[in-house]
Amino acid sequence: MASEFSPLRELRNGILSGDVDPVTVAHRALSQANSNAGHNVYLAQDPEWTRAEAATLLRRFPEKTARPLLYGMPVSLKDCFDLTGFPTTCGSRFYAAQNGVAKSDSWVAAKLRSLGAVITGKTHLHQLAYGITGENPEYGDCVQPRNSAWLTGGSSSGAAASVQEGSAMMAIGTDTGGSIRVPASLCGLAGYRASVTLGDWSGGAHLAESFDTIGFLFRDLRDGPLLGQSLFDLAEAAQPVNTDVRIGVVNPAFLHDCDPDVLENFQAFAKSIPATIVTSIETSFWEEAFPIFSPIQAHEAAVVHAGNFEHFEKPIRERLEWGASIPDEEIAALRHRHTEFQLRMDRLFDQCNYLMLPCAPVSHLPANADHSAARARILRYTAPASLAGIPVVAVPLPKGGVQLMARRGADSDLLAYAALLDKYW
Repeated sequence: MASEFSPLRELRNGILSGDVDPVTVAHRALSQANSNAGHNVYLAQDPEWTRAEAATLLRRFPEKTARPLLYGMPVSLKDCFDLTGFPTTCGSRFYAAQNGVAKSDSWVAAKLRSLGAVITGKTHLHQLAYGITGENPEYGDCVQPRNSAWLTGGSSSGAAASVQEGSAMMAIGTDTGGSIRVPASLCGLAGYRASVTLGDWSGGAHLAESFDTIGFLFRDLRDGPLLGQSLFDLAEAAQPVNTDVRIGVVNPAFLHDCDPDVLENFQAFAKSIPATIVTSIETSFWEEAFPIFSPIQAHEAAVVHAGNFEHFEKPIRERLEWGASIPDEEIAALRHRHTEFQLRMDRLFDQCNYLMLPCAPVSHLPANADHSAARARILRYTAPASLAGIPVVAVPLPKGGVQLMARRGADSDLLAYAALLDKYW
């Protein structure tokens, strides 16, 4: 049974009441950092800097009633965003050397600090944020703190691990093709990727600008609305959330390669939640998503990393080379198909409040195994939302997770509805 308060609310209440102070919270978080087998949850950390940040909060926010929501909260930052005094590696030793130490904060780092969050360090990621497994030949593969036999998934690998191990209450990640949704699902966490129009990428390293989104991983769905309101200045849901919502579910034929445990949990979840489940929506066109998404992503990533391909691991180098080789007229045709796909997704939301499908067809990725086929298999599930540019909440299940998708810009309503689901599953 869920506790009365969500984890964020419980910690906030403790800090405001004086039962615990931000420096103690930071010390406790740091003591749990890098607890996975590879000790590589974080690629950059300075415990003294983090404690000093926590120690300044009382002076910066002396009035208890004026303290922001994230006051004293330990938060990790994916290492593709600048943080003053730290290198930004993008999961690559080449970029660690080339970028050097950041002289200013990215938008997201500055926003977190203005909200009173205490940044615990910069987290591991799949190289260039261009992968779904969390494997990295230069910084080591990221395995789960709770189970060293399983990878975290990626690319927001260290983000997921930091929340799982308790060194962060919330972890900033990015999601281009599933990089928040998949680690959340594999690690038993909640996740949220914002609408593609939300947030500011100043001081952040893009992968494919048409699809890149900012978001976060966290423990409890009830914390989602407050985190969204803080980070993205989202308004509260305009009206009380109507529990009699309509949710369109992917056609069963789409799930032909879904592992039995994931499929069983997905079907049980659909039966348990307060919603009218609609199975008559037309989702066969979702099969077109990955073939449209993948070449545009590769083409845009090739532009970002032009001239540097030789410095990256072979699978990523080959994707970049492929992206650079695609003729302009082919990209133009793909962008036309992209627009048509978005319009078709928009029409689905004229029939339903939300759409739903598993985050991935698997519940775990074994460490030290061949995952060369995993990317295409998993991105088939995540590409529809990525192509549509829509917000998604990843709902954790005992095995796998569910993508709950909303219309572009409906982030507040989505987070509010997802917060209700904690007591149903």
